[in-house]
Amino acid sequence: MPTSLALAVDFGGTKVEAALVDDAGVVLPASRHRRPTGPTATSDELEQAVREVVLGARDALPDGAVLVGVGVGSAGPIGVAEGTVSPLNVPVWRDYPLATLVRALVPDAPVVLRMDGVCIALAEHWIGAGRGAHNLLGMIVSTGVGGGLVLGDRAVPSPTGNGGHIGHIEVGGFEDPCPCGGRGCLEAVASGPRTVAWARAQGFTGSTGEDLAAAHASGDPIALAAVERAGTAIGRAAASASSLLDLDVVAIGGGFSRVSPALFERARAALAERVTFGFVTRTRIVPSALSDEGPLVGAAALIHRPHLVV
Repeated sequence: MPTSLALAVDFGGTKVEAALVDDAGVVLPASRHRRPTGPTATSDELEQAVREVVLGARDALPDGAVLVGVGVGSAGPIGVAEGTVSPLNVPVWRDYPLATLVRALVPDAPVVLRMDGVCIALAEHWIGAGRGAHNLLGMIVSTGVGGGLVLGDRAVPSPTGNGGHIGHIEVGGFEDPCPCGGRGCLEAVASGPRTVAWARAQGFTGSTGEDLAAAHASGDPIALAAVERAGTAIGRAAASASSLLDLDVVAIGGGFSRVSPALFERARAALAERVTFGFVTRTRIVPSALSDEGPLVGAAALIHRPHLVV
């Protein structure tokens, strides 16, 4: 039988990536292509980056394989009905027709666009840390903080495609201004760049999440405080989400989620403070089981597991 493959695309504030993924969630390494994005890129540069990764993955289709569709995950907000994206950390794209661009590059396959957080939730539910869980929140902690929900073994219904955007719920105890207009939003407190910015305001001399991770490992007190602060915000957000939705699992991936195990320790401690609500404290906060392949696996799930996508 021919191999059924999905072309998965992940567009975010740092990079855009594409690869072929089979119906068991396995990414074909030779098909994987990545290009930078970022807040200073022009629209033309972003379009070219998308073209290069999508065409590179498409051209890696093995002989005899069938391309059954293209799944696209993007940082939000998005407009699912229109196929548009407006990533907060990519200001040059507002209501940009990303689905139309991808459809023109791969005209013979259906294209499904969803928020990247939904994709990570689908990936964790499929083959990751959420296998066997019926109600889970998938979270990405990286350049921004994204999220998506699987409830009752299906992606949460969402008329605009932005359900589960946990990065922009406001977290108690913090007043950091957020570009979305809120104050104390989880992304404004706990994303990699904002955590580093907070540390620098306290006297930290590093400039990247990697610098912060190294300083934390060496016991630098500002780095310790920065990671504790971010972890506390993540745990409070997870506890609030579980209070609302009765979650089994919160699975967290993304580059900054790997800054230190202490990030998860502090998040679990913050959730555990909800001592009266056993249905909240039963929620498990766990690292993604998919490393950096999660967003691609989740984008492929839009094609390979369409019965889960509303």
